[in-house]
Formats: sequence, structure tokens, C-alpha cells
Amino acid sequence: MTTTTPGPSALRGAVGTAHTRIEGRDKVTGAARYAGEIPYPELAHGWLVLSTVARGRILDVETGPILAMPGVLTVLHHGNAPRLHTDYIGMLGVPPDPTSAVFQDDRVPFAGWPVALVVAETPEVAREAAEALVVTYEREPHDTELVAGHPGAYAADGHMPAETEKGDLEARLADSAFVVDEEYTTPEEQHSMMEPHAATARWDGGRLEVVDSNQGAGWVQSELATMFSLDASAVRVRSEHIGGGFGSKGLRAHQVSAVMAATALQRPVRVVLTRRQTFSLGGYRSPTAQRVRLGADPDGRLLALEHRSLNQTSTVYEFVEPSAGVARVMYDAEAHRTANHVVRLDVPSPTWMRAPGEAPGSFAVEVALDELAARAGLDPIDLRLRNEPEVGPVSGLPFSSRNLAACLHEGARRFGWADRDPRPGVRRDGRWLLGTGTAAASFGAGAAPSTALVTAEADGSFTVRITAADIGTGARTALTLIAADALETTPDRVRVRIGDSDFGPAMIAGGSMGTRSWAWAVTAAAADLRERLAMTTGIPPEGITVRSDTTEALGALAQKERHSYGAQFAEVAVDTATGEIRVRRMLGIFAAGRIVNPLTARNQLVGGMTWGISMALHEEAVRDRNTGGHYAPDLAGYHVATHADVPDIEADWVDDHDPDDPVGIKGVGEIGIVGAAAAVANAVHHATGVRHRHLPIRPDRVVAAAGSAGGAVDA
Repeated sequence: MTTTTPGPSALRGAVGTAHTRIEGRDKVTGAARYAGEIPYPELAHGWLVLSTVARGRILDVETGPILAMPGVLTVLHHGNAPRLHTDYIGMLGVPPDPTSAVFQDDRVPFAGWPVALVVAETPEVAREAAEALVVTYEREPHDTELVAGHPGAYAADGHMPAETEKGDLEARLADSAFVVDEEYTTPEEQHSMMEPHAATARWDGGRLEVVDSNQGAGWVQSELATMFSLDASAVRVRSEHIGGGFGSKGLRAHQVSAVMAATALQRPVRVVLTRRQTFSLGGYRSPTAQRVRLGADPDGRLLALEHRSLNQTSTVYEFVEPSAGVARVMYDAEAHRTANHVVRLDVPSPTWMRAPGEAPGSFAVEVALDELAARAGLDPIDLRLRNEPEVGPVSGLPFSSRNLAACLHEGARRFGWADRDPRPGVRRDGRWLLGTGTAAASFGAGAAPSTALVTAEADGSFTVRITAADIGTGARTALTLIAADALETTPDRVRVRIGDSDFGPAMIAGGSMGTRSWAWAVTAAAADLRERLAMTTGIPPEGITVRSDTTEALGALAQKERHSYGAQFAEVAVDTATGEIRVRRMLGIFAAGRIVNPLTARNQLVGGMTWGISMALHEEAVRDRNTGGHYAPDLAGYHVATHADVPDIEADWVDDHDPDDPVGIKGVGEIGIVGAAAAVANAVHHATGVRHRHLPIRPDRVVAAAGSAGGAVDA
């Protein structure tokens, strides 16, 4: 059936009102089952064995003693595993990470590479056998350290141009009254979702079924079908409840190895990653080394802007952390240059993590702007307002809407910014130095083609089916409200079913595009269904179903710069004797389109801001350069913000209407973290007079900086 574009009346009523999560009660009572806890008859359990060397070859896998252990069913490795098809471009437009194509050869490209899967009757036996498996390696020299100026660095396009340039940068820097030229670094960060990766694979009547925890059932289905040379209709992937993803839950080694084992044994096989295994196999945010150069005239208007970023990737897969993309959207200058470079190291493949590119990139750019404001004697907010671009700095496209100024003004008013003494290191509360900081934020507001099925049931209710994923964002609830309004009914008469690849192709939960893409498909299907019902005298027992496809409508959307925006504000207290930093309060004001559910939207924004505090002060995965592995790869050794670290924190939004957008939803999953770490770092500078350009701002760095050159050093 032809889809129609939802009109303005399609998103009124339930949308915009606070609504508790549809599945909330099931989750808190344990009725909601996750991928690792759904029972199956004759279920076998797989346990992955990971390499202990950072680079080399597998010489031998001693399976004999393991197969002799009671309860052990099989051991899969490169010598007996089926060959997989890996030479293809995946659903997301990129080739698959070979880490997921397990057991294909004897190469070991990093510590933690999957070398075998032990399958047994119970998880306890599988783990014991996996830990007893002896694997012999031929070791080779390795390099796991990312450093600025690495000789192996190269420009990588990824999903955007590697480099952009206009104007004579050096000449405009020479003409500038104020110049900033500094290096900024961010460390490796881990997703640390509550639910580790888990998948169960089984064959049911000649059809492969995988129950998984992922961010896109259709995505994983497509990848598995191609990899195992199956027709897409022969693979079904279900993912009903997900305990967090943040970008890490796509196709991974555990799903592929589970399918291999289920095929070999012809019985269901479950593979669940341990917390430590996720550090190697779940992906992570690459560390970055960034250089920002700014030049401004006497009034603080930018004449020159350069943002160069370097990230690491594995030797088997290229992943670009597009940190320099921030400057391509936020600020313009007569001379403008950006570059994203990567270097291949003997490390696991990085992947998307909440606000990939924007989170680390905004730290560098927004701290550099704070430095420029200080050198120019300007208020940091005033400096940003003076450099608001009229069109996309690189694309030249008009902005669909750009309400960053409104966020800055409203945030400053509510935070009490006007009362701020601009001088650093002058406010005290006993042993604590107090400071406040701000930073701006942006994140793209895209959409991807999606399909949806909407059924009018004979009992007067409606059923919506869409291959969406609720990774804790409240997507189920948001889609219920959207469907209710589009169908001109109440939410209690709408049932939304998600997380099943059989429902047809749809956007994954990622890039803050999920709700926007799914809402478009649902409202289009609902509009068509209303037209059908208007011409129908009754509903048959099987109901009346229509299907939408937004591909054509998306193609007709005008090309513009579409983004969410935000202004972050933080107040910190710093004890330079102990190095302690306490974030006392934080405020984020955002322009994120039409807010579907204020309750869950605020949850998402506060969650992102909390992660920004964690990014600024805590998170740092450290590798041992001798072994290539992590120090303490668990939640005891990898510190994240806890309730004790979360201050008086508030998130709100301003009106952000785009008259050309038929949906009006932009997404709030990622904008909350963007700029948050920079706001905290800028507040620490205001408190102490010390500029910290390297995250996290650990206590030892605070103490060392306070004792060096009067504290006025690059920490």
C-alpha cells in the first residue's frame, strides 16, 4: 500500500504527555525475560576461549582432554569450524568486523581474540572446560599504544569525508588577535551496559532462530543470513528486551559461534559473554588524540578553525571515531580545516558508543573555545553566540532549525550564570575551590527508511508491529503514544510489538534515529489504515492490516543540516590537596524537536549527562603495553559514575519546531552526553586556574597540576 506523509494532526494528544513505561512492571517484577534467561528444551551452553597473546598464530588447540570431560559436547575452532562468507557490505553500509567471523584461520590479531568455543550440557561445565583448554601460540611483536604523530596514521573516510578544508588557515591564524593551539586526549571507554551480550541459536523446522540482545533484529538477521549463505527468509532474529546497548550490540562473536554450535549439534545453544569478555569482544570507544587550533579577531569572531583527530582501529577492521565532525557543524571561520585520521594497532576493533565522534570531539572543541574566551577576555557564552553560523560550516546547507542560542540563553538564566565571577580560583567553600563551566552540544537528527505493520483488530484495538529495539530508552512506550495519536485512539487500545525481524526492515536503535524513523513509519501506516477503515463497514476476525514503507518519503525530504542542540552547565568543587572533584550541580537545556514522552526523554538526557560526568572524572580503560590486554577489565577496575557521584542534575528543553519536518522528532538518546565532559572540565579550570586537556581528570592529575608552576600548567 502507498504510504502517506503524516500531517501535523498525526502527532497530537498522547504525544507530549508523561507516561510510565509500558513494560516497566514486567521488568521490575522479573516477568520480562532477557536473551540469556529464556528456557529451551535440551539447551546446551557455549563458552568462548579468548587468546592470551596480542599478536601471532595458533599452533595447536589441544581438544582431546577437553572432549573427554563429562558433559562436554564439542569444541569448535579454526580447524573444524564451517567457512563463512565475509566479503560483503552489511546492512549499515560497512563490511562486517572479522571479529564476528570466528574460527576462520589461525591468525591472532589482538589479545582477547576468539580462538575456540567449548559447548557443554551446563554453563558451569562449559566454563571449566574452556578454562582448561590449552592453546599454543607463536607470538609476534605487537603495538597497542596510540600516540599523537604515530607514523602509521592515515586519513580514513569512514562514513564521512576524512578531511575538509577551505581558506588559508596559516594566514588567518597569523592575522588573529587571539590564538589557541592545543592537544587534547580522551582514553579508551567501555560501554558497560547492565546486561552483557547473550544469544541463543536453534534450528526450528529448517529455519534458524536466534534470540538475542541487540539494537536491530533486522540488522543481525541480515548479517547472519549473508555470513552463513542462507536466504533471509530462513533466518529469524528476536530481541524483545535489552538491558542497554549504547552502540555495542550488533553482530558479535557470540551470535555467530552460537549458530555454528547449534548447526553442529542440532540442538539449541546459548552463548553469553562475561563482563571481562565484553572488554575485548563488545567494542569500545577508541582513545583519541586531538589538536585544535583557533584564531579570532579582537571581537572574538573566529578567523581560523582547525580540528584534527586521531583514533585507533584494529588491524582487521577499520573503524573511524569521527571526532572532527563536531567542528563541521558547530562553528564557522574564514579558514576552516578538519581531519579524521586512524592508526591500525594490535587491539580489538572499536565501535559506536553513545554519541560517537561528538562526545570526544566536543570535549576538545568546547574546552578550546573556553580557552579562547579566557584569552580574549570574553564570557564563554558570549563567545559562542558571536560565532553562530548562518549555514552549515562545511556543507553550506541551511539549518532545518538551530536553537542553540535559545539553549544557551535559557540555561544561563536558570543556572544563574550572570552572577558568575569570571576570575578563576577565587570562590571557596572551606577546603573546596568552586567553579562553573559551560559547553555547547549538537547531534545529528537523521532518519532511515523503515517499514511498519498496523492492524485494526476485530475487538476495536490496534496492533503495531515494527522491527524496532527498546534498549532501555522507552521506545515501546513512545511508539504506543505515537500510534495512539496517529490512530486517533487512546494508548490503552494500542499494542506495540517490536524486536522481531519477521516484522520487516526498519532502522536500528542507534544514531538517535530510532524513534524518529519508526514514528514516521507507524504514523504513515496508521494514516493509510484510517483511510481503509473509513471505507469499511466491519472488521473481519483476522483484522485489517496495512504496511508502510518510508523510503520514498525520506528521499523527498529537503537536504538540510538537521541536528539537536544543547547547552551544558556544571558547578564543581575541587580539593587540590587530595585531588578530589565533586560535581555539585549540573543543568542541560536542549533543543531536540518534539518531545514524545517527557518522562523517558528526561531519563535519557539525565543519563547522558551522568555519563558525561563519568567521562570527565572516572572512565579510563588502560592497556598493558607488554601483554596487549587490559588492567582489571571489570566494573571493579573500570570506574563509572555511581549514585554518589551524581549531583543535583536537571535536564529540560526549549521549543524546537521545524516547519519542514513532517515528524518533528529528533531523538534524545545521545545529545545529553555531548558537551557534558567539557562543561565539567571548564568548571574545574574556573575553580583552580588549571587547564586539564586530558581525560579523565583523575585526582593524581589534579594534585600534580596544583604543585607545578603554581598550578598554571597543562595537566
